[in-house]
Amino acid sequence: MGVIAQREFINLFKGIKSIIIVAILLVTAYYSAKFSNFFLLDASMEFTPKEAEDIHLFGLLVLILLFGQLFVMGLSHDSINRETHERTSRFLVTRTSRASIILGKFFGIWLFWFVCVTIAFLLTSIFSKKFDVFIFSQTMSLLTFQIALTILLSVLISRPGVTMFLGVILGIAAPIFGFWIEFTQNAWVSWIKFLTPYYYLSREDATFLLILLMAGIMIVIANLIFQRREC
Repeated sequence: MGVIAQREFINLFKGIKSIIIVAILLVTAYYSAKFSNFFLLDASMEFTPKEAEDIHLFGLLVLILLFGQLFVMGLSHDSINRETHERTSRFLVTRTSRASIILGKFFGIWLFWFVCVTIAFLLTSIFSKKFDVFIFSQTMSLLTFQIALTILLSVLISRPGVTMFLGVILGIAAPIFGFWIEFTQNAWVSWIKFLTPYYYLSREDATFLLILLMAGIMIVIANLIFQRREC
């Protein structure tokens, strides 16, 4: 599992898409933090004391909320089905268990995003003079959910081309649907918000840990399906 995670982590830093996405993440973090005081000076925008205190993270958080799923799926949509499609999974299952493959891929991707987000938060801390552990934990819980969903789809769908297309659609639609379901007054569908991470991120308490539970459930489901699939 450790070798698979290490290989996935290193490979994610090699691709041109990864470099572009990391650059976007870091540039957004730096400049949104650097010019965050302009938001406070804008009379048309009202902030609570807590929001004003965390204004340095505004641009970074908006970027991850709106495009996090798109970024994760853009880089890792084929993390599992690529191995199956190229028949390399046949070699892997002779050296390790299928559960180790799933977990190795998951932790490799998770570690990549952990490093990227940590660096981005450290950049913002230059201007805010603090590192907000609570918001960082919320952000990583969202990315953990998105990584788990990406792994699950890569197990469910055997063709990388399909997951690439679905990744773009889902990456754009997920935040739109998530925010709509969060604020809709329609009683028939409003209950769905409890199945999305956005509801728990809007709360100022530890309920965001439920997002990690949902991510764990998706990884378990992915593993059960992968156990029964031909490599």
